[in-house]
Amino acid sequence: MIFAAATIWINYEVKVNVQQGRGRGHGSADTLGNVKVGQLAPGFSVLDLSNRMVSLADFRGHKVVLLDFWATWCGPCRMEMVDLQALQDKFKDRNFEILSLDQNEDAGVVTEFITQKKYGFHVLLDSGGQVADVYGVRAIPSLMLVDQDGVIQMLQEGYTGDNGDLEQKIQSLTTKFSLSPK
Repeated sequence: MIFAAATIWINYEVKVNVQQGRGRGHGSADTLGNVKVGQLAPGFSVLDLSNRMVSLADFRGHKVVLLDFWATWCGPCRMEMVDLQALQDKFKDRNFEILSLDQNEDAGVVTEFITQKKYGFHVLLDSGGQVADVYGVRAIPSLMLVDQDGVIQMLQEGYTGDNGDLEQKIQSLTTKFSLSPK
């Protein structure tokens, strides 16, 4: 009962306060943990669900990347993932990649969840939370939009229920990228 009440209160605080511009650290920001908009995104290499090593550097010069820090047990993360799949579907042909970094969970649990929900974005395992620590992630979900040059363009902490700004930023970055000389 207490857990249910706390979950409802947290979701209310995030949704209402962010929408009213009183985010208390939730929503869009210029600084989040150890990173800032305009800064080069810290590099990392972790395993994906297929046991292949994936590095953020693999995408530099090729794709706009959305980093998503989450866990299967996190209710707001689950809500965010529905929106992320919509973004993946919309921008799948636009040099855009979602790297969804699960936090400290067993690969089997994560694989079962992703398979059951039929999510099509790239899921990585941040075992031990090393990547989250480098970025200074304080809460999940946290999103970080990185342009094709590896520079952080947008930060978002918590589930807002409105990814309009994020979608516009992705649209702008992928359009700019597709028009730039290669």
